Amino acid sequence: GVFYKTFAWRSDVLNRLQSKYGSLYRRDNVILSGTHTHSGPAGYFQYTTFVLASEGFSNRTFEYMVNGIMKSIEIAHTNMKPGKIFINKGNVDGAQINRSPTSYLWNPLSERARYSSNTDKEMLLLKMVDLNGDDLGLISWFAIHPVSMNNSNHLVNSDNMGYASYLFEQEKNKGYLPGQGPYVAAFASSNLGDVSPNTLGPSCINTGESCDNANSTCPIGGELYASASQEVTGPLASAHQWVNMTDVTVWLNSTHTGKTCKPALGYSFAAGTIDGFGSLNFTQGTTVGDPFWDSLRDQILGKPSEEIKECQKPKPILLHTGELSKPNPWHPDIVDVQIITLGFFAIAAVPGEFTTMSGRRFREAIQEEFATYGMPNMTVVVSGLCNVYTHYITTYEEYQAQRYEAASTIYGPHTLSAYIQLFKVLAKAIATGTVANLSTGPEPPFFKQLINTLIPDIVDRAPTGKHFGDVLQPANPTYRMGEVVEVVFVGANPKNSAEILTHQTFLTVEKYEATSATWQIVHNDASWETRFYWHKGLLGYSNTTIQWHIPDSAQPGIYRIRYFGHSRKQDLLKAAVIVSFESTSSTFEVVTAL
Repeated sequence: GVFYKTFAWRSDVLNRLQSKYGSLYRRDNVILSGTHTHSGPAGYFQYTTFVLASEGFSNRTFEYMVNGIMKSIEIAHTNMKPGKIFINKGNVDGAQINRSPTSYLWNPLSERARYSSNTDKEMLLLKMVDLNGDDLGLISWFAIHPVSMNNSNHLVNSDNMGYASYLFEQEKNKGYLPGQGPYVAAFASSNLGDVSPNTLGPSCINTGESCDNANSTCPIGGELYASASQEVTGPLASAHQWVNMTDVTVWLNSTHTGKTCKPALGYSFAAGTIDGFGSLNFTQGTTVGDPFWDSLRDQILGKPSEEIKECQKPKPILLHTGELSKPNPWHPDIVDVQIITLGFFAIAAVPGEFTTMSGRRFREAIQEEFATYGMPNMTVVVSGLCNVYTHYITTYEEYQAQRYEAASTIYGPHTLSAYIQLFKVLAKAIATGTVANLSTGPEPPFFKQLINTLIPDIVDRAPTGKHFGDVLQPANPTYRMGEVVEVVFVGANPKNSAEILTHQTFLTVEKYEATSATWQIVHNDASWETRFYWHKGLLGYSNTTIQWHIPDSAQPGIYRIRYFGHSRKQDLLKAAVIVSFESTSSTFEVVTAL
């Protein structure tokens, strides 16, 4: 699942921003950060490990995402206005557990004794208002993994971070559909590497029960937002470098150095986590290899070198990705390091998932570096999964335990120390006003020849005598609150809709307003009350099921469901064309009681 939150598009977005806005938005002052989800479209990252996991590179998805990011920035740019930012912090209890508590215990007792918990409970929030004090938006950082939806879920969704945004925006944007109001609530990633939202432990894959505790961050977010009163003032600064993470010499003390490694994934990577187990016989905490898997890897991919095995110890290497380059490198060598400061507030944009203790060490080191060079009392936030994806970052001690997070710390045991060293350079440059003297670093490669998607585009077909969108199973005449409306249509592949943007949604739920004799849209496909299922059949035939889980807040009245789709058509010796269609269910009534 970790493959679905990565950014190949940073360079593409920056190029488009430069052509539209000149030097206003640059690599040093633009951060792309994944919220993230494990229930999203894949196939848009250029490194081979991720391309293989998503069954090829999908240019359709890549373009759709880049266009979406650009559209978001353009809307924000157009709506920019003078305002104020207020900061607030507070603890959120009962929302997280550490999913690798035994690894955490490998950290020194003296260090652990400084903290009351093995997770970071603090939420940090920025509140944006205009000069009249009217709300504009918020951005909040909290260390929690978006795995409230377990791996039995097959519905595209934004998980708990997106759900928090959805609920907060619905509260602020009364009368608007999801994603369409002026208020923006962003819930961002932090040092969530070993943090799970599944406070009751892992949930059952056969029932899917207890996976939806997504709203645990909302009440505290509202409280913190309402009481935010400390204004953030001061100059804006930013610093960015590209670095070769496979070759960083780390000063462990005044006499000894360590070194980062070429990337590799360990055995426990394949074991998964309590939030999603692997499907093979791998277990977490594995520090020795297995002759069967080693032999299979050697025959297919070749043997890892003695150098990489030695460098990555005690990790038993399952995939020596840093030594695999066909058809393209399997993992990034060049990664982004970046800090943006606003007065006393610093955002450290890290390219991966820091564990709890890694984040603590990292923040403290950056704060100390700022203080050393004349910027005391800085508030530093770790913003995770930024700009490029490099899996996990554990402490040196946690690395020795080789659970999932450590096996996924791809640059070896000194990865955290290397990032601390690199980010201290950025902090010093900002504090001393010498950002202009920073080297750009080695620019990341751009691969032109990527493995094309292994999922073929096939022509959609409707049954004889039927058309796309025809209703196969109609709605009942009457429903009560709490019941589920379900309508089945003759379907077509939903990915066609990413090619031609005729429709903004796959579905709507609409209510008849007698006073104006019009249908008003009350839900779309971003609403959590709706579900869209595509059932793929043989030879291009498919069905689409649309559900509306009627909330208790629904108004009694007459409703209908609409389906918006695109079919792929191809005549002999001609190029394929995408044809839009739409369909409407029969009307039905929602009543308070039957």
